[in-house]
Amino acid sequence: MSRTDTSTSFGFKTVEEDKRQGLVNEVFSSVAENYDLMNDLMSGGMHRVWKSAFINWLAPPKTSRDYHHLDVAGGTGDIAFRLLEASRGGTRSVICDISGEMLRVGEKRARERALRDRLTFVQGNAEALPFPDNSFDAYTIAFGIRNVTHIDQALREARRVLKRGGRFMCLEFSKVEVPMLDKVYDLFSFNVIPHLGKLTAGDRASYQYLVESIRKFPPQEEFVAMIEEAGFEQVKYRNLSGGIAAMHSGWKL
Repeated sequence: MSRTDTSTSFGFKTVEEDKRQGLVNEVFSSVAENYDLMNDLMSGGMHRVWKSAFINWLAPPKTSRDYHHLDVAGGTGDIAFRLLEASRGGTRSVICDISGEMLRVGEKRARERALRDRLTFVQGNAEALPFPDNSFDAYTIAFGIRNVTHIDQALREARRVLKRGGRFMCLEFSKVEVPMLDKVYDLFSFNVIPHLGKLTAGDRASYQYLVESIRKFPPQEEFVAMIEEAGFEQVKYRNLSGGIAAMHSGWKL
């Protein structure tokens, strides 16, 4: 879509581009307190397995050397907590999220896990990160990049803040590549998830948007091309659960 076009997608709806981020913010403000429940409904509970696989592929250092990690759109801390628990004391994580509500949930959870001293919480936009160039050894974003208005700009920002030799990793719902599984997943997504959202969280509309946003996200190979276009090298992806989700990896070399 051309940047001169002032409309963009919000799920299956078309909205003014400058209004989209506000609408996304409202969704995550609504689901912040039920974030784990949201992920369980969206993935059938599999997000926990996928996140573990994501951290395993990232392979954070087990030594005490300094390692600076940025997790974008990870306000409630799921990825950062896993990374810190899998690494040693030299690892520090910064969680950057545009949603203050999500960050407040994350800070509360970090205190409960005694991880607060290894974490920094920053409110900021993935398209204009409030960090200097060449600041981080790793950049992660999990189930967040499909909610960014300009994905290409977010990818360029990811490369900018990474050090030379730094790694970009994204975990996101993707295109199912197993015959028949795609049809079953569509039935579950459109007929079950919004209904469960209404029953358990009193919020059908947010879950309807989240389901629709998955279908608007680029499939695996197209997203690879976008990551390469942003300047990353050695870009690869791995499917999870037949492509219901996928991990993408790239390096700033």
